[in-house]
Amino acid sequence: MSQLLLIDDDLGLSELLAQLLELEGFELTLAHDGQAGLDLALANSYDLILLDVMLPKLNGFEVLKALRANKQTPVLMLTARGDEIDRVVGLEIGADDYLPKPFNDRELVARIKAIIRRTHILPDDTQPTVYEYGDIKLDPSRQEVYCQEQLLILTGTEFSLLFEMLQNGGELVSKESLSETVLSKKLMPFDRSLDMHLSNLRKKLPERVDGRPRVKTIRGKGYIWLP
Repeated sequence: MSQLLLIDDDLGLSELLAQLLELEGFELTLAHDGQAGLDLALANSYDLILLDVMLPKLNGFEVLKALRANKQTPVLMLTARGDEIDRVVGLEIGADDYLPKPFNDRELVARIKAIIRRTHILPDDTQPTVYEYGDIKLDPSRQEVYCQEQLLILTGTEFSLLFEMLQNGGELVSKESLSETVLSKKLMPFDRSLDMHLSNLRKKLPERVDGRPRVKTIRGKGYIWLP
């Protein structure tokens, strides 16, 4: 049973979500202010954290920033509808995805399952497999990536994005394909989620020894991982 943490000061919504998610087979822990939520997130292991932006004591961005300094637990941000800046900031800090309020129950459950699924990537066979791509070693069973012998601290979404790009090295991968494969959602106009995740990933990857970029952007089409 997947363990979820919901950090939201709306008591009514929290209780409704608790009932919904428990019916879907999740075990939910509730926190109603940022500090209490952060304390729980740091002290326990959760499969996913649902994090509201507007919270007392510590807001959602402060909670996420403090969390990312210590853990890479997947985070789904709950933002106000139409507030694009909240979504961009959340993704920049390290959120795995966002969902505007008010949201459809089925969409929430689908997003939760998609994030948990992509942060538990396993190879097809039962034996642990380490993939090597140039100076990168990737272990899906441990969710670990080493580049130039250095361990990279990636979110589950960044890990999934890197894995997908590496598996298609040298080939153009469309943004539409990446959005459906990595984020489990169709690419929508003006949705910058994929761009932000790739930008964060680029910042975490060390420069190549030969000085060439790792990823080439083909404007209006997609990206190519340069082997």
